[in-house]
Amino acid sequence: MPRDTRLQKAMSQWGVCSRRKAEEYIQRGRVKVNGHPARLGDKIDPRKDLVTLDGERVNGAPKAEYQYLMLHKPRGYVTTLQDEQGRRCVADLMATVGERVYPIGRLDKNSEGLLLFTSDGAFANLMMHPSKKVSKTYRVTVRPDASDEQIVAMSDGIYIDGRKTAPATVRVLDKQPGRCVLEFVIREGRNRQIRKMCEEVGLEVARLKRTAFGPLKLGMLKPGTYRPLTKQEVAALRGAAGLSGPGEKK
Repeated sequence: MPRDTRLQKAMSQWGVCSRRKAEEYIQRGRVKVNGHPARLGDKIDPRKDLVTLDGERVNGAPKAEYQYLMLHKPRGYVTTLQDEQGRRCVADLMATVGERVYPIGRLDKNSEGLLLFTSDGAFANLMMHPSKKVSKTYRVTVRPDASDEQIVAMSDGIYIDGRKTAPATVRVLDKQPGRCVLEFVIREGRNRQIRKMCEEVGLEVARLKRTAFGPLKLGMLKPGTYRPLTKQEVAALRGAAGLSGPGEKK
């Protein structure tokens, strides 16, 4: 981009949001350039000027320099880059990435499914910040059969360690004698939250799999493998955290 690029054009080319949305953010005072509120018509030097949206830096190193990846974490791996006990780590599965990437959030050893990785610290913080309430979807097999009362209780919120969980969406996907498959959609990430919720209502978790993170779905990605996210997927995740309008052209 040239040194005198219009601010809204730069934000669009960085993949933050559309030009129209950028103009709206500027008018609302949500965008700053070098710490000062931006105005419509402002031009910037994309290589030198610091641009922030709601306090989060949106420029700097080119996007191509950052890695955004999704891994299908298998059971039996711990979400850490190094384990003193010698257990298998998710870092072992990411060894071929070619640079150091960090997990966004975590899945416990006995859980599986979608786990995000990135080298972009600001993006990781955005995805994990409690105020953003980016949803996570799980397919959970429990024993024995879950009653309507148990499902309602978990949907309304369960006290864990003296604090009630936020309302969740819990629905039945399948029922068989002695077992039940549930879908959980939660917007917080407390330690072993779903397992503890089930335990509090008398259910045993036999299998737990994260199938989606915000709008991003695990799909047919095989266990133990990873793939890079597309620019559209990264933009959609930012949108889920409130940084752009969902469904807008990026």
